[in-house]
Amino acid sequence: MKPFYDLIVTIVNRGGSEKILSASREAGAEGGTIVFGRGSGIHERKTLLGIPIEPEKEIVLTAVPRAITQKVLEAIVQAADLDKPGTGIAFVLEIKEITGVCHLLYNK
Repeated sequence: MKPFYDLIVTIVNRGGSEKILSASREAGAEGGTIVFGRGSGIHERKTLLGIPIEPEKEIVLTAVPRAITQKVLEAIVQAADLDKPGTGIAFVLEIKEITGVCHLLYNK
């Protein structure tokens, strides 16, 4: 039987991904993938000399065994201060199928 996995998606301001990766590794995750993007939320509407600025974001994708999802998520929330408004967001998606993570099965 294959273990079940979740995907923790964390979106923070540029430069915030390293502390998320460190916290998730300490909580048991194997690593993560960083994707760059732009924000458009209510806290993102800033201007410079009347010109709108689109803040750069970092999106951290972390696939973890479901057994440690809550532990890793809590570590991410604490490391990135996600309980404070405007600091970012994290959410969890269920992974129905996954491949390429055989090392997770054999290193435990």
